[in-house]
Amino acid sequence: MKHSIPLNRLPQNTVFGAGDVFVLCGELFGRSYATGLIDAAKAAGMKVIGLTVGRRGDTGALCQLSDAELAHAEANLGGKIINVPVMAGFDMDAPEGALTPTAMLDGMTLDNWQSFKLDWKKVDACRAEGKARFTGAMAEVMVKLDAMIPAGRNVFFAHTMAGGIPRSRSFMAIANRVYKGRGPRHLSSQALIDSDLGRLILQNFEDVTANSFGHLLEQSADLRARVEASGGQVRYTAYGYHGSRILIDGDYHWQTYTNYTQGYAKMRLERLAQKAWEQDVKATVYNCPEIRTNSSDVFAGIELSLLPLLEALRKEGGGERAEALWLECEALLKEGVSLGFLLKMVREYHLDPVMQPFQNFSAWPMPNTAEQVERTVGTSQQIVELHKDRKALISDLLSSHVVNATGQLIFASSSAPDEPVLWLDHDLVARRIIATDG
Repeated sequence: MKHSIPLNRLPQNTVFGAGDVFVLCGELFGRSYATGLIDAAKAAGMKVIGLTVGRRGDTGALCQLSDAELAHAEANLGGKIINVPVMAGFDMDAPEGALTPTAMLDGMTLDNWQSFKLDWKKVDACRAEGKARFTGAMAEVMVKLDAMIPAGRNVFFAHTMAGGIPRSRSFMAIANRVYKGRGPRHLSSQALIDSDLGRLILQNFEDVTANSFGHLLEQSADLRARVEASGGQVRYTAYGYHGSRILIDGDYHWQTYTNYTQGYAKMRLERLAQKAWEQDVKATVYNCPEIRTNSSDVFAGIELSLLPLLEALRKEGGGERAEALWLECEALLKEGVSLGFLLKMVREYHLDPVMQPFQNFSAWPMPNTAEQVERTVGTSQQIVELHKDRKALISDLLSSHVVNATGQLIFASSSAPDEPVLWLDHDLVARRIIATDG
């Protein structure tokens, strides 16, 4: 893609209603985008069905949820869960008697990781094993799901699978230096990508984040045909990230968090949606703006792209609602610190000459630099220190509003999606928040 394609209207749901079926293809965790989409589906009266990644037994084998675990997960979801483990990725898979990719990393250390080599024939065998396990589980899920969908009902598949970081203790130390390291602790994200470790991670990201969506589209084809033959409609959505347009110095500009290693997998996700669209399957990747979640917390400074939403709310005519939220946010800051001062820091950060080269859509995802990390992590830490409580941040409060707004936008837009890939930028998110809260 040469440029982002923003959704530029507040859509209305014209398809989904009571008795229709919403299928969450991924685990539901706290502080995630999926929460807002599920809330929108429930508000429309849809029946919610979820999947599970299962759990690892003492030997590392993938198991179904126990009765107690299943009951807890269903209560959290507010719907039924098909208890067939559908964990994507291959980091814990291996042919009988062979090492998993995670086990292959046992000899890797902070000192030798760049020269550490993997046996790629063995890794390829593990990847094939993981694919066979996942597609076999998805085939079983589709049989069970088909029996749960009455004739004439509309179906909404929401793909939320993402991630794929190997469960290696040494990698976490490396990741902290790549994404947060400053000065002598800085590690280049390009050095990670160029290593065998990086190659493994990119492959696993691709299988978890993107290829799982492709398998879903393919393996639900019979169910889709049956639903459509009985008069129903089927939609597919997936969560992307490919930067977003935020308000910088009075105008909306595309920007991104650097370095976003999963960006390569997210672009493959987009291509899979485009391919499905060409085959008349309504599958859309929605590139959402940055928020703080359990998984995004590894990316120090991601909130610097979120805070300008406050200024967007004013620009888009938020009125009293915008002013009330400003006051609510300012109350989280230390005595004597104004929200205007904090936003001035963020504005200067985005206008910093060091950050300008990274606001290049066609070069995304760009590797980090020591100077860029210094600005990103340093500014982030300064802003956190301006809060009264490090556990009560403005970014957390704003994230909850963005989750609700994007959920409503994705749900409504999916009735008649405009494109296979769309961006939800701060202008439309602000308008959705205003329309909801006004």
